[in-house]
Amino acid sequence: QICLSLVKLLFYLAHSPLGSIVLLDFQPRQFVMVDGNLKVTDMDDASTEELSCKEDNDCTLDFPTKSFPLKCSMVGKCEGINEKKNLFNAYRYFFTYLLPHSAPPALRPLLSDILNATGDLRYGINETLRAFEKVLHLYKSGLYLQKRPLLLKDYISLKGFRTVEGEDYRCWPSYSHLGCLLSIHSAEEAAAICNSQAQCQSFIVTQQRTWTGRPLASFQSSWTDLIPDTNAVVYIKRSSSSGERL
Repeated sequence: QICLSLVKLLFYLAHSPLGSIVLLDFQPRQFVMVDGNLKVTDMDDASTEELSCKEDNDCTLDFPTKSFPLKCSMVGKCEGINEKKNLFNAYRYFFTYLLPHSAPPALRPLLSDILNATGDLRYGINETLRAFEKVLHLYKSGLYLQKRPLLLKDYISLKGFRTVEGEDYRCWPSYSHLGCLLSIHSAEEAAAICNSQAQCQSFIVTQQRTWTGRPLASFQSSWTDLIPDTNAVVYIKRSSSSGERL
């Protein structure tokens, strides 16, 4: 969410009515999330000026660990230097820390491609935004899910119940530090996740939604202490000893 919102912001800056805008003091502390969207807190160090040049050798874009040769345009400006500077800063301050860690396994190669392409400046902001929107579409639609055996049949479902909230086993990347709370596309995907975790004996799907509209599921090591909740469904492994007693 943070990276996509940042890319949309940089897309606007690259195509603004004032021309391509560069953020000269590009640091994470210059941004804040407002209603799920990334905003720039300080535009004092923004500029529409693009580096003047006489030849291509005048257009090297330098960073502490990398340098990129750019072209000198017919009008004596380094082509795309503002856009590329913003994009590489997004790569080194945001993408490298956020992209590799929390996506479903099937989507990680696509995010790795974005990471590598922006890190080498092979993608401009237009290509980067298209790549992010493709990943988002796959994520929201569930098209990233690989064909696998149907596992939900191995669970008993109890509609209108949930377990009492409390600490349980933890997983990554969880929306709660007290347990294992993950977003899912469907109960079938939740069953596959539960089967992949040795501690998991049950999971609860609620009406809670993430920013993409995906429901949240809480994965738990037991199913004791059920309480009524018309907005929840508990799924319990048939193979568990507790399930047999049920």
